[in-house]
Amino acid sequence: MLKIAVLVSGGGTNLQAIIDAIENKVIEHCKIELVIASKPEVYALERAKNHNIAGKVICKKDFSSHQEYEKVMATCLNDNQIDLIVLAGFMTILSEDFVKQFDKKIINVHPSLIPAFCGDGFYGLKVHEAALQKGVKVTGATVHYVNEITDGGEIILQKAVCVEAGDTPQKLQKRVMEEAEWDILPRAIGEIANQKFLNNN
Repeated sequence: MLKIAVLVSGGGTNLQAIIDAIENKVIEHCKIELVIASKPEVYALERAKNHNIAGKVICKKDFSSHQEYEKVMATCLNDNQIDLIVLAGFMTILSEDFVKQFDKKIINVHPSLIPAFCGDGFYGLKVHEAALQKGVKVTGATVHYVNEITDGGEIILQKAVCVEAGDTPQKLQKRVMEEAEWDILPRAIGEIANQKFLNNN
């Protein structure tokens, strides 16, 4: 069983997509062991609670240094024997040291077709604003492994979404989430879980 920790900073819609996929048996051989929020009172913690998943707040500003913050985060993940860390709208940057400590164990969903509109400064609505400014006809989402380069890790899955006339960044963000992110993030987790299951049998 692949033990997952989902790291969140907001409402947790991607978290909900993973929960639904597991509960509906769309993906197997995996379990969300823990949801870690970067700040208190985010709705993602409520989602976790509603599905009897342990929730924990680890807030960067509560620590004297980024190093100390990541040390506590790493200890929490290791104590829970986490196999896969999923960044689902997690807005805190993780250091190169942290990422190397969990090499090939961290995945992220990014709201564009990497290598387009990715890297430093491209997050949230900024990605969709850039796509609309460029006038692209197709955008989408990418699930990738996390390495020391922002959005630079190996791509696992991608899905395209058409840009429509009259799109605003908000409309495009919603469509990319609904049509791409909520589909490929659970699927990517399922693929990793199946691979682990096959390797162990």
